[in-house]
Amino acid sequence: MNATEFLSLNIAVLTVSDTRTEGNDASGRTLIERLTAAGHQLAEKAIVPDDVYQIRAILSRWIADSSVQIVLTTGGTGITGRDSTPEAVQPLLDKVIEGFGELFRQLSWEEIGTSTLQSRALAGLANGTFIFCLPGSTGACRTGWDRILQAQLDARTKPCNFIELLPRLRE
Repeated sequence: MNATEFLSLNIAVLTVSDTRTEGNDASGRTLIERLTAAGHQLAEKAIVPDDVYQIRAILSRWIADSSVQIVLTTGGTGITGRDSTPEAVQPLLDKVIEGFGELFRQLSWEEIGTSTLQSRALAGLANGTFIFCLPGSTGACRTGWDRILQAQLDARTKPCNFIELLPRLRE
């Protein structure tokens, strides 16, 4: 892969919510608009309730699909009783990318102050697929994409990016 060329990725988007529908899923729509505007392809889009097993079922299917390179989730990362995205995702991960959640909360601090403590944003690798879990607010999706993911999912970002690692993830 030539690191000076843009590489279009296949990205799946999962909205985790008991109340969102295709008609009112502003966060999922925000992620799709941003990823396609950046030149990536939407591999698939789904909405699932805050249910550990339903989340795992769709993520497992996408992780097993070699054409899906990235999964973005929105929702279910808070601390209420129904928020279960981290519990659903973590057992599926081969490796956790601790810095993602740390950086997300640092950037969110600038926008929402101490409320960022309530976010359990996380990221990791599963079967060579990157998974990034963002909170369910549209603002959080904008922050995650605009300030972290857009650059890290672009092979031209220096000194390093997640994309240059893709060929080596299943070593």
